[in-house]
Amino acid sequence: MTLSVPTTSLCPEFTVCGQISVADVAVLARQGYRSIINNRPDGEGGPDQPSSAQIQAAAEALGLRYVHFPVPNLMISQAQLDEYQRTCADLPHPMVAFCRSGGRASALFQGCGGQVGRCGG
Repeated sequence: MTLSVPTTSLCPEFTVCGQISVADVAVLARQGYRSIINNRPDGEGGPDQPSSAQIQAAAEALGLRYVHFPVPNLMISQAQLDEYQRTCADLPHPMVAFCRSGGRASALFQGCGGQVGRCGG
């Protein structure tokens, strides 16, 4: 089984991608990811979007850490960036962050100057 969306590695410890499915969680676990960050608000994609609770349940069943850090748009505040850095610092690596297309997940990483978890520092 392969991942249903392409991924982009922003550093050896941090990857971003578009919306994952519940089945993708098992693929990510097999690929060695230890944490999943969901940057997408629930319901943004309509009824076909898996809920945060569904992704979280799948992640936790496989021993992965899961964080729901929804960002509704690219207007990201410094307070959000500071909290994102703190959140990522406490998560096991490597980690994958997702949103609709990977854009907001990438923007959070870039907004932190690449200083996310073990990246860039």
